[in-house]
Amino acid sequence: MKQGKIKNNIIDLRSDTLTTPTEEMVLFMNKAPLGDDVYKEDPTVALLEKKVAEMFGMEAALFCVSGTMSNQLAIKAHTSPGDEVICDRSSHIYLYEGGGIAVNALCSVKLIDGDSGRIAPHQVKESINNPSDVHQPISRLVSLENTTNRGGGAFYDFEDIRKIKKVCEENGLILHLDGARLFNAISETPQSPKDYGEVFDSISICLSKGLGSPIGSVIIGKRSFIDKTRRFRKLMGGGWRQAGSLAAAGIYALDHHIPLLKEDHRRAKQIGEILKKSGYAEEVMPISTNIIMITPRNCNAIDFVAKMKDKNILCTAFGDRLVRFVTYLQITDSDIEEFKRRMVGCSS
Repeated sequence: MKQGKIKNNIIDLRSDTLTTPTEEMVLFMNKAPLGDDVYKEDPTVALLEKKVAEMFGMEAALFCVSGTMSNQLAIKAHTSPGDEVICDRSSHIYLYEGGGIAVNALCSVKLIDGDSGRIAPHQVKESINNPSDVHQPISRLVSLENTTNRGGGAFYDFEDIRKIKKVCEENGLILHLDGARLFNAISETPQSPKDYGEVFDSISICLSKGLGSPIGSVIIGKRSFIDKTRRFRKLMGGGWRQAGSLAAAGIYALDHHIPLLKEDHRRAKQIGEILKKSGYAEEVMPISTNIIMITPRNCNAIDFVAKMKDKNILCTAFGDRLVRFVTYLQITDSDIEEFKRRMVGCSS
């Protein structure tokens, strides 16, 4: 049952991590059989991992507490200390995972100035170090983000991904996907999860953003790779016991909530139009999925967020000049109408 997100007169558009389980999801979670997942004895966790692996046509999967953990496990498992990771300058693995690449994998990073968080095949090729030059780290891993968070929810043209894969194959590099919002991209393109599984060596997908689970991400890849990440997950304190209830939420989300993502995208475009007409935005970035990025007019991001808070609208500052709004499962058409009323004075 979908209900509006206005709570205590507040419209909260800070992030799609704010989703909460629907009543139907809670009922499904409560019925889940449980076991000890560290011993690989939780049947619901095993079912989720099998389901996701088969969905992407890959050998195995591992249920993790967060997308940050699953990304960091992938990077650590794919690399050796001193290697280099190639990614966009605005990518989540670089900006928003606590320096984990350096701390967990002991790797350096080659940053690319991409287009709305998307890097091009020729940029990847130009970023690969000469493996014979002892002064440079070994280029080992390329990480893409789809959709892009700081890039405003933009998604890749799949042919560009194929070209990047070819560059990786020709140079012995591994290709990882931070697919925290991958299903948002899939909802807007002809590709299927299996298409992604054929191209990437590993994929991280998040269940707790647009799909509406309370917690959890899944990492997918070859069985030997997943066995390695399972060991590292334990090393990082990420082994969990009776996690089946949370896994059940993920199963329910995958079965029922993927078609709803396009509604989030529709509402995001409506918010973008409202912001354009409001006079508050100097620029609204192109809206592809559920993220709206704007440059405020005549103020910095922090001041703009404060102005919105005065209207009981919550959003997020991204540096000095960018502000993010995000739609998600609990944001309804009535919420959008109320947002419009507060921004431009139109009656609902």
